[in-house]
Amino acid sequence: MIVKECIGYELEKAKSNTSEDFFNRSELTFLEEGEEKTFHVLYIRYFDELFSSFTPYENDPIFTVGSRDVHFKDIVALVCLLKNPGFRHRKRVYINNQKEFEEYFKGIQYDKLIDIFANLEQNKKYDLASPLAFIQQ
Repeated sequence: MIVKECIGYELEKAKSNTSEDFFNRSELTFLEEGEEKTFHVLYIRYFDELFSSFTPYENDPIFTVGSRDVHFKDIVALVCLLKNPGFRHRKRVYINNQKEFEEYFKGIQYDKLIDIFANLEQNKKYDLASPLAFIQQ
């Protein structure tokens, strides 16, 4: 699998009676078997306020690679796919349970995430051979 892009953003209200402004979306675009796919994670924005309690990061942006500030919402879809490689076959996942959300971040080798974003910044891609390389054994 070749990772091409990891981005996250806050949703905005499309209409006054909708609740989009309570959610964030994180997207991971990748190539698998010659086909480009995008995996979306929709989650409650409140979880962004808590990330320092279940990750080693204290502030947002969580790190900087080259000229890019990487925010917490940029890594969510990536981390979810690393922890559950079966998500490669899904287009989207919705997470509204805090415990479930935090479980995805347990055991991740966060220093290796920087390598992914450095490669994306320099080479516009990252060859992800095995998700297990990013999970503490």
